[in-house]
Amino acid sequence: MTPIQKGIIELCIKNGDCSIADFSKELSVSVPTVTKLVAELISDGYLTDKGKVGTSGGRRPNTFGLNPDAGYFVGVDVARQHIHIAIADFTGNLKFFIQDIAFVLEANADSFRTICKKIKEVVTGSDIPWNKVLGVGISLSGRVNPEKGFSLSYFVSDDIPLKDIFQRELGIPVNIENDSRAMTYGEYMSFSADSDPDMLFINLSWGLGMGMILDGKLYYGKSGFSGEFGHTPMLENNIICRCGKIGCLETGASGSALTKWILNRLNEGRRSSLYNIYKENGDITLQNVLDAVEDEDVLAIEGIGAIGETLGRGIAGLINIFNPGLVVIGGRLIVGRDYLMLPIRTAINKYSLSKVSADTKIRFSRLGRSAGAIGDCLLARTKHLNQL
Repeated sequence: MTPIQKGIIELCIKNGDCSIADFSKELSVSVPTVTKLVAELISDGYLTDKGKVGTSGGRRPNTFGLNPDAGYFVGVDVARQHIHIAIADFTGNLKFFIQDIAFVLEANADSFRTICKKIKEVVTGSDIPWNKVLGVGISLSGRVNPEKGFSLSYFVSDDIPLKDIFQRELGIPVNIENDSRAMTYGEYMSFSADSDPDMLFINLSWGLGMGMILDGKLYYGKSGFSGEFGHTPMLENNIICRCGKIGCLETGASGSALTKWILNRLNEGRRSSLYNIYKENGDITLQNVLDAVEDEDVLAIEGIGAIGETLGRGIAGLINIFNPGLVVIGGRLIVGRDYLMLPIRTAINKYSLSKVSADTKIRFSRLGRSAGAIGDCLLARTKHLNQL
């Protein structure tokens, strides 16, 4: 595939259906050349003729768009105790999504092989032929270097990149990614018309992560480990973070912090619908707390508010540094909705520079729990196109 043909496909991804004139103008290529290259892409199965589109006058031009049947991409979002799997067609439209498949990932090759078996089972069960799958994207929590294919959180071997294990088992190209960056890409690409070229995505789940779109592209940093927002040392709480440091933002703004906050209040004798669960099991889960928030339990709502206030202080710092057009908040804790957003906005107004934050929009994720898996699909498509 020529660079111009890749440009044609990228324009269709970005803008949807386009005419020959659109391609010619955007790519600065003559109409006869574009016509020839589009015909080749149709013959190869990548594009399809969408017919004529109405205009204000004159002849109606034909438009061309991505062929959804050109192939499929599978996205696998691996969380702490479950995985989500999505399948998207060549246009990026979601064809299938299943969430909360019970699975606890371990740092060994057998565990990763088990994931591969589940991936094939899901694809086969969705009636999509495996030979039509062009690529698989897999996202994991923690530090992931997509270029080299290693995960420092789920380390197997110095000699065998994690990506290679997946590719051997699946027999097709695989890319691995950090979960927050996958969510970021899914959110940005699926709603690109409403997105901003400078967008920050906050992943507020059991931990606290971040992805960055800068000048319309995912930002990775020098070693591919950018976005460790949760490990910003900004709290004087003397709590040891899971990274081994003290006072990380994640110790005060995350699902683990929320669960610990609730447990401390229950031990102090605070009244809550969660008390009976705690009394019976000796513990509570994050899902217990989030269910209580949705049931309007006062203590759970208070806890979400405390998390929101701390997170808002951290986001205020990000706004002062990056001056982004958009900050999107996703992850499991967004079920708190206004109970979470109001203290976040209040803290941002209090701690950010008003001149800097005035043009920054703050909103919740539109894709919700499917964001990571969808992002994995779209990243797999990008990787596939780069390899053509």
